Amino acid sequence: MTYLADVAALTRKDLRVELRARDTLPAMLLFVVSVLVVFHFALPEGTGDDAAYGLLWVAIVFTALLGLARAWVPEQEHGVLDGLVLAPSDRSAIWLGKTLATLAFLLTAQAVALPAFVLFFAPLDATALAGVLLADIGICAVGSLMAAMAAASRSREVLLPLLVLPLAIPLVVGGVGAAISPDGQRYLLLLALYDGVFAVLSWASFEYVVTE
Repeated sequence: MTYLADVAALTRKDLRVELRARDTLPAMLLFVVSVLVVFHFALPEGTGDDAAYGLLWVAIVFTALLGLARAWVPEQEHGVLDGLVLAPSDRSAIWLGKTLATLAFLLTAQAVALPAFVLFFAPLDATALAGVLLADIGICAVGSLMAAMAAASRSREVLLPLLVLPLAIPLVVGGVGAAISPDGQRYLLLLALYDGVFAVLSWASFEYVVTE
């Protein structure tokens, strides 16, 4: 229970910081909606649904990167990360709290983006929505670890995409496959397996990342 209380406290901290600063979530919302609007007017009429789903995943991945790029900035700017590492709690709770907060931001952005996608492009069935949710979990789990690694670098804005995008390829494949394939359940299993494996790896390795 102490571990879960630490995670909840860290998640609330990130959410409160964002509610006060209002710099990450508005940027994510503006970016993803702008991308969908540009695609809507730029693509010729009759563009297939398959291409539209691919564009949706471009928007999702880069919106997540925008949120992850800001994820550890408050801790770095105010020297909070050192205090969190020295706190008498499991260091993996820091990663889990950050992952949950980032996931909350991404889901909030998608609460606006997905209806806009349906309005502009194509419908999303239950399998496609499940693929989005599972991919969100994977992106935030892996991305929070990679963002922590990149946060200490002066070129973190450049380094973070180089770390995250290769690892996000299976998520994009699974998300698009869940939307367009007649056998979308197989892609949901791929996403669930990815989430499980990489969440455990990120959880177990975070302590070594923040202590180096």
